[in-house]
Amino acid sequence: MNNSTNRKIVIFDDDEDILSICAYILEEQGWEVHTYTDCNNITEKVTAVMPDVILMDNWIPEAGGIVATQTLKTNDELKNIPVVYFSANSDIQLLASHAGAETYLAKPFDLDELEKTISNVLQKAS
Repeated sequence: MNNSTNRKIVIFDDDEDILSICAYILEEQGWEVHTYTDCNNITEKVTAVMPDVILMDNWIPEAGGIVATQTLKTNDELKNIPVVYFSANSDIQLLASHAGAETYLAKPFDLDELEKTISNVLQKAS
């Protein structure tokens, strides 16, 4: 790896198209991207990567994004990793705060929004 300070991101979404688009865009920007289509064993998945930021879909099998995010937020090792909650649900703001996510992104989003949201949440976390 030419850059040992690669920023890492984990994306949880059961929509393969969204995963591949997001992964493509973020890899172009130098992110190391890890994608999962379910949130089973979420603690193990996130601990294995220790990402700088997590993107969490609301409708992710099996437990769903809220439970998955809450699980991360109750884990001492993982609770400080910022979570960006994303969903097409009109209640996204409510869902995100219920989940304990740092911020949210409404679907469909454009890629500029994705980039802005990620850099905002990283600035707040640092």
